[in-house]
Amino acid sequence: MYVIIRALGYFVNFLEIMIFIRVIMSWISIDPYSQFASFVYRVTEPVLEPVRELMNRIIRTGPIDFSPIVALLLIQFVHRTLIRLLIGMGF
Repeated sequence: MYVIIRALGYFVNFLEIMIFIRVIMSWISIDPYSQFASFVYRVTEPVLEPVRELMNRIIRTGPIDFSPIVALLLIQFVHRTLIRLLIGMGF
């Protein structure tokens, strides 16, 4: 059980860090075709794109992209819920 919870925690931390890096990359001038930027985009886009589409259906946010904030909140919610379920199942 401990290994699964720990691995889930590492994955969530990694994903959160990648989202923060992506936000910072949007503020500074960085080559989007560099290997590092491509890696960050490949890791974060599967999480951010569905959130962005859902937000565009519900509310129009204009030029400001709030999807990283919403994605981070959703990731934390799912992470805590999964841990509670795993502990409740006796893992």
